[in-house]
Amino acid sequence: MKRLLSTGLVLFFLAGTGFGADPHIDLSGGISWDRMELNAQAALNLAQAEIRLPAGRSQAEELISNEFPALIQASLLAIPVDSSSTMKDLIDRGEFTLHSIGNLAMSAKRFPPALSQDLSSLSTSYSVDLTVISSALVRHRRPTDIPRTLQGAAGGTYTGIIIFADQALPVHGRNISARALPCLFPKIWDSEMNLIYQRNMVEPEKAREAGIVKYVGANDVFMPSPSGLESSLESLVGTNPLRILSRSVYGVRPTDPVIDRNDALLIISSEENRRLLREGRVVIVLHESALGSPLTNRED
Repeated sequence: MKRLLSTGLVLFFLAGTGFGADPHIDLSGGISWDRMELNAQAALNLAQAEIRLPAGRSQAEELISNEFPALIQASLLAIPVDSSSTMKDLIDRGEFTLHSIGNLAMSAKRFPPALSQDLSSLSTSYSVDLTVISSALVRHRRPTDIPRTLQGAAGGTYTGIIIFADQALPVHGRNISARALPCLFPKIWDSEMNLIYQRNMVEPEKAREAGIVKYVGANDVFMPSPSGLESSLESLVGTNPLRILSRSVYGVRPTDPVIDRNDALLIISSEENRRLLREGRVVIVLHESALGSPLTNRED
């Protein structure tokens, strides 16, 4: 059955945007940015599709499997890559292809279908690992130089970097405030708008394996433990991370934290701390409401 799904995804994306989804199937779910997963549930109304049980169950399962690519198209293309681009934008600019997205979508994990209690619908759940998508967008072969400075900063050696951007913050260059939003490749700027961190600064193997940042909620970094961190975070940022408050956010979509210049100097004035950027040991704390986003409607 997974082969049917994979083949359908490729054929759909090769066919382009004119492929229509069956109107009897509803898609629900969303993106969990803390888990880097797109989770979806496709539910087929059996009566509307004129499918009768039990003989029609196999037909219903095949219909959902074949239609899932059309249902998930808008959500995959709407995934924000950075502050100004979605996956669709990359395709429009010729930086990525529908065929490549189809191949990436083949990684969708399919869970066993289930009937509703009243036997009126059959639903199947799917999960897409967003790091599979971000990995395909890592093109550099070696990390670019991290900015250095002759200006020193008094500070220690840290095991990771945690940036708090969970409150409403001024949007740089605009007369509004907003909470930071997630994307595959956020940048970090200092208050003088020097670029401190971006995807090409990370060792490509590490960027492909786990992305360049880990998104969490505040509860994960205020735990009743010696480090104050949720246990799985310690393997990424250690027990003595540098904790920084974002001063503002930046971007068409406000995805990029802007930190104080003095905080930036704590990182870039030390070789040991610059290594944290190269290894992607960066956590961004978002408001709980930003950690989950609904799937994009197929009619949008």
